[in-house]
Amino acid sequence: EVQLLESGGGLVQPGGSLRLSCTASGFTFGDYAMTWVRQAPGKGLEWVSVINGGGGNTIYADSVKGRFTISRDNTKRTLSLQMNSLKPEDTAVYYCAKSRVLGITYPPNFSNYDYWGQGTQVTVSS
Repeated sequence: EVQLLESGGGLVQPGGSLRLSCTASGFTFGDYAMTWVRQAPGKGLEWVSVINGGGGNTIYADSVKGRFTISRDNTKRTLSLQMNSLKPEDTAVYYCAKSRVLGITYPPNFSNYDYWGQGTQVTVSS
């Protein structure tokens, strides 16, 4: 059974940092690209970033470029999102999701991701 479990969310002040983690099980982690997607209150899903199976290729949404860094440790089956210089508009539930393929598919299409975690809340507020 495929499982994705996010952690690391919380309340942070504007300008602060958080590191999200997503621990995977039930599939060969390094064989698939992984992505982070977020959903702000009252809004639809927003794609954030994607990383290929090997970890060497990444793409970011313009809204987070230069502030967020996606990474993965295939030996630990863990996906991470380092978030710096956080803004109130980054407030959202953050989800990790598994791609159907090894490489990056871009532009992002949510139908390309077949398993999702339950999400972790990030709140940026003073």
